[in-house]
Amino acid sequence: MSRTVLRKAVPVVVVVAIVAVEAVVGWPSLASAFSQLHAPHWGWVALAVLAELVSMGGYARMQRRLLRSAGTTVHLGRHVALAFAAHSLSVSLPGGPLFSTRYNFQQMRRYGATAGAASWCIALSGVLSSVALVVIGAGSAILAGSGGGWSTLVTYLAVGLALALAVRAMARHPQWLMTVARGLETAVGRVRHRPADGDGRVTGLVRELTAVRIRPLDLAVASYFALANWLLDALCLWLCCRAVGAPDITAAHLILAYCAGMAAASIPLVPGNLGVVDGALIVGLVAGGLTTSSAIAAVVLYRIISLGFIITAGWIVWLLIRRKQRLPTDLTPRPTEPLPSGN
Repeated sequence: MSRTVLRKAVPVVVVVAIVAVEAVVGWPSLASAFSQLHAPHWGWVALAVLAELVSMGGYARMQRRLLRSAGTTVHLGRHVALAFAAHSLSVSLPGGPLFSTRYNFQQMRRYGATAGAASWCIALSGVLSSVALVVIGAGSAILAGSGGGWSTLVTYLAVGLALALAVRAMARHPQWLMTVARGLETAVGRVRHRPADGDGRVTGLVRELTAVRIRPLDLAVASYFALANWLLDALCLWLCCRAVGAPDITAAHLILAYCAGMAAASIPLVPGNLGVVDGALIVGLVAGGLTTSSAIAAVVLYRIISLGFIITAGWIVWLLIRRKQRLPTDLTPRPTEPLPSGN
């Protein structure tokens, strides 16, 4: 086997090995959970799958809007593919968020975005997504009659306003960041006993960052898609409850349970947060009025769709993207001996 073929096969083998290990480790708990999942109503299951797919599309549209506002327009299909592939990297691999962030950055650079625009897009999409989840949770707490929802909502709105004002100030006075960047490069140069070159990588990145201008309308539309991403995922959970014949649960209590599960997912203890998210969702649904057996069945079905189906699709997309990006290089003709010139 040549080195080229071996180099291409290694990532595929690693992916297959990781998925196999996760399946073996998680199979006992998954098998016991399947015993709670009786024959679901397949019409509701189909709607749940559709809601999850549209949810992923919402995240892709959010990133597309941010990147377009920064000056790079890419076809929506490429953003959807990137959302699936990056999500699978984030959820499946140990330390997945780091791999996902790096992959997002590399792909956006391939799309033609500058390093500053790609960094802005990734950072803002993460902030908008986190704030959207908190706002949804606070809103559901208010609807459920919890007084703490108002304080949480007001606190995060105040923090968001402060961040917006800080970003606006930095955009109007980029020399502040440039001064900090040059000072940082000078300090690093002294530690490494190398003279600062005046316009190093950090300074160049800061210059690109300050050149990005995110318009308020684009930020508002991206925020809408961030909210839609979470709400459609929560809708998938509700549809799973309907599919297994669970008794009615109010929207406020279901979203509270959902937000508790997603908050547990924010700390990636194990790949896919197997057992962590499931436990939080089940406890939340039972507190909302579902029986334990119905809650377990609904959560198992939801995780099959949101974890098993979406991650499998994401890894397939990752492999297709990798193959497509390597194909032009592999098809590049090798240099041949020059033909003898005629007399």
